[in-house]
Amino acid sequence: MEAATQFPGSAGTLGRHLARRLVEIGVRDVFSVPGDFNLTLLDHLIADPDLNLVGCCNELNAGYAADGYARSKGVGACVVTFTVGGLSVINAIAGAYSENLPVVCIVGGPNSNDYGTNRILHHTIGLPDFSQELRCFQTITCFQAVVNNLEDAHEQIDTAISTALKESKPVYVSISCNLPGIPHPTFSRDPVPFFLAPKVSNQQGLEAAVEATAEFLNKAVKPVIVGGPKLRFAKAQKAFLEFANASGYPIACMPSGKGLVPEHHPHFIGTYWGAVSTSFCGEIVESADAYVFIGPIFNDYSSVGYSLLIKKEKAVIVQPNRVTIGNGPSLGWVFMADFLTALSKKVKKNGAALENYRRIYVPPGIPLKREKDEPLRVNVLFKHIQEMLSGDTAVIAETGDSWFNCQKLHLPENCGYEFQMQYGSIGWSVGATLGYAQAAKDKRVIACIGDGSFQVTAQDISTMIRSGQRSIIFLINNGGYTIEVEIHDGPYNVIKNWDYTRFVEAIHNGEGKCWTAKVRTEEDLTEAIATATGAQKDSLCFIEVFAHKDDTSKELLEWGSRVAAANSRPPNPQ
Repeated sequence: MEAATQFPGSAGTLGRHLARRLVEIGVRDVFSVPGDFNLTLLDHLIADPDLNLVGCCNELNAGYAADGYARSKGVGACVVTFTVGGLSVINAIAGAYSENLPVVCIVGGPNSNDYGTNRILHHTIGLPDFSQELRCFQTITCFQAVVNNLEDAHEQIDTAISTALKESKPVYVSISCNLPGIPHPTFSRDPVPFFLAPKVSNQQGLEAAVEATAEFLNKAVKPVIVGGPKLRFAKAQKAFLEFANASGYPIACMPSGKGLVPEHHPHFIGTYWGAVSTSFCGEIVESADAYVFIGPIFNDYSSVGYSLLIKKEKAVIVQPNRVTIGNGPSLGWVFMADFLTALSKKVKKNGAALENYRRIYVPPGIPLKREKDEPLRVNVLFKHIQEMLSGDTAVIAETGDSWFNCQKLHLPENCGYEFQMQYGSIGWSVGATLGYAQAAKDKRVIACIGDGSFQVTAQDISTMIRSGQRSIIFLINNGGYTIEVEIHDGPYNVIKNWDYTRFVEAIHNGEGKCWTAKVRTEEDLTEAIATATGAQKDSLCFIEVFAHKDDTSKELLEWGSRVAAANSRPPNPQ
């Protein structure tokens, strides 16, 4: 047997173990904001040659960056300080929880000698109780480790990180500020790689689910497939493709499943989003006599204010670990990838719905011809963004009208696509762009961000420049929170206008590569895109696009009025 790797003196420390463990699971960049309780820990992370520390302007953005990083790499990490940092990052960690992203949130905690005393510490609310931060994290992480003694530190850290990977959810790890540099025998060798036992379906349940589903689908006249956001968590994209090819059914995706379903597939028919679906896609799905929803989340936003014309008795709902067939059986401990692979062998090919789609399909209209020097319209902007997409790009869509405009982009093979539909936190995309671009260095990220959202988290453009990133950011300046205007308008939806390009230039301050442009017409846009993809292809490119405040996608208008109706339902009579 190979001898354990021994390390002299200070090598076998908690700080070194944590750094090696992060590297071993695939983290190469850690997003951080320093604070006095985490400084010694940061020294140990920096000391690892395979780890790069990315200092962010605030904790919220560090959390969003870890979220974006996890979307590309499969796991992300951030380091903040006790309570003031922890409660600041909490919104981003809640967002990662909602999207099933394994993010390791590490907090530098109080000196281990202060636990169990009645001392009052700084960075707290002035009570001798250090559990406030922990209690806040309990509802938005799948495991919490408070490491305040070295005896069980190894176990606590490894349990937290392995749980994040198994559950595909964030975890909270608090490490006392005086522990990272102390050697301990439990850390005397490199961490042994985790062995995460594969989840194996209950064989009888799997066979019963496949049999019942095959019978249900093989009786149907025009069945369809709709892919949802939990495909990522279930790691079932390959099995999804197998089932799609074997069945011959048309493939749609839910809005939150965009980027997880192959749009270059010949059976792809668009986004199913009820009343705001891609043209002809909604009609084909809702008129089907059987639909297979794979990894869906039906919330008020994805159901357009609960207005989907979907009947439960016609639906097969495939969740990551359960299959429910119509109003009939529901079988648990049946895992999505196993189920789809097995179902592929039993399902009869049926292209009826696809043939019908091709029969009724009329290509979408093209934006109307414009006058010379006419102000740029949003639909023209997205026509040009569509032409920029390839397998070497990724799209990040901010919460707001960019959801609807980016949803209409047709993604080429291997083109990344990310947005945060379940949590819908405005400002998410600035940090997420930073994190995704840091992880996916082979892709050029194209981010579409509204002015209102940008103002929430703008300062981490600074970190993008400092990290030498070359993303292209389209800042859509239309003077307000457009998505909220369409749900319920009021003076609070109008924001103070900034000179966005000069703001970015002030942050750039002559250090690093950054290029900005203001765009008012289609000619300006063509020129800006040519520069961003040509002479400035290695720079961070920030393009401010001026749009009329009422120039929205037609989908947002329809969706906004339906969501407003759902929000304003009167109380049920008591």
